Amino acid sequence: MAEPMIELPFTPRRILIVKPSSLGDVVHSLAILNVLRSCFPAAGIDWVIAKGLEGLLEGHPMIRRLIVIDKDRWRDLSRAFGTMKELRELSAALKEGKYDLVVDLQGLLRSGIMTRLTNAPVRVGFADAREGSSNFYTHKVMGGRHIHAVDRYLKIASSLGCVTGRVTFPFPDLKDDRQMADELKERYGAYAVLVPGARKPANRWPARCFGELSSRLPVQTLVVGSPGDRELAEEVVGHSGGTALSIAGKTDLRGLISVVKEALFMVSNDTGPMHIAAAFGVPVFALFGPADPVRTGPYGAGHHVIRSGAACAPCFKRNCENPHCMTDIPVDAVYEQITEFIRSRRDSEDRRP
Repeated sequence: MAEPMIELPFTPRRILIVKPSSLGDVVHSLAILNVLRSCFPAAGIDWVIAKGLEGLLEGHPMIRRLIVIDKDRWRDLSRAFGTMKELRELSAALKEGKYDLVVDLQGLLRSGIMTRLTNAPVRVGFADAREGSSNFYTHKVMGGRHIHAVDRYLKIASSLGCVTGRVTFPFPDLKDDRQMADELKERYGAYAVLVPGARKPANRWPARCFGELSSRLPVQTLVVGSPGDRELAEEVVGHSGGTALSIAGKTDLRGLISVVKEALFMVSNDTGPMHIAAAFGVPVFALFGPADPVRTGPYGAGHHVIRSGAACAPCFKRNCENPHCMTDIPVDAVYEQITEFIRSRRDSEDRRP
C-alpha cells in the first residue's frame, strides 16, 4: 500500500536528519540521505549524530553540517550542570538552523524533543515511534515493525514525494583512510572479516566457534571490533590456532570501513560492521538468534542468514542465560555455506573469457 502523501507547502531549503545512533542504523539511514539529496538538490542537509560516530559522516559531500551530541554523557548525573549547558547550546543550534523540514529516524523521546526544538514547520517521524516521540511531529508515517529498517526509513522519503528507486548507501570519500586496508591486501591478497562482538551479548556466536571456523577456512581471517572487543578478539585468535589475526581496536571508524569494504566476505553477528559490509555489497554470512533478520539482517542480495532453528527465536532479548539459538548454530553449517560460496566464485571466474 502506498504511503499517504505529505503535501509540502514549499520546496525544502534546509533539511535536518535526526539519527544519532547506532552504527548500523546510521549506515541504513544513508539510503534516505541519498534519496533526499536527489529529491531536493538545492537543499542544505544537516545531520544530528552521536559522538563517536561522526567519523562515519565527516566530509560527506551530501551533508552540509554535522551536529554532534554527546548523548552518553547526558546520563551522568554528576555532570548535570555541564549537561544543561550542552542542551542549551544544542537547542540554540537547532533553532539557528532555521530548518523547514526535519526527519526524525531515531524515534525516541530524546530525538522527538530535538525535532520539536527546531521549530521547523514540517517535522516528520514514525507514527509507531517509541517513548511518545510521535507527539512532537507535525506529520506521521506508519513505519511498521515487520519490514527491514532500510525500507522503513524509505517510507518517509516516499511520503514526501521522493522516488526511492534503486537503494544505495553513499559513504564519504575514504581515500585517506585506506592505509591498513591496502597493507592487508598487499600482504594477504584476499582476506575475510570476522565480527565476534555485538552490542547485545545474547546476539553473539561463541568465540570458540569463530576460532574453529577460522582454522578451517582457506583464506586469511581478520577479527575486527572496537577497543572494548580486544579481549574477545584475542579469544577468537586463540581458538583459531593462530590462523586469525586481530585488528580489533587498531583502526578508527573510517579505517574499519575501508578494511571491511575490501573484504572477500564477512562472518558476523548482528552488528554495525555487518551493515557496512552489506552496504558495500560484500557478501555476509550473518549469524542470527534473538534478532530478526527481516528487520535488521544484511540488506540486499548475495548474503546468507544462518540460524539454529530454535523455536524461541527471535525473542529480541539483550541478555539470555541460555542463548542456545546462537550456541546451537553449528560451525559445519557456516563452513559449508562459505565453501559453496568460494566454489561458486571460482567457477564464475574460470568461465570468464
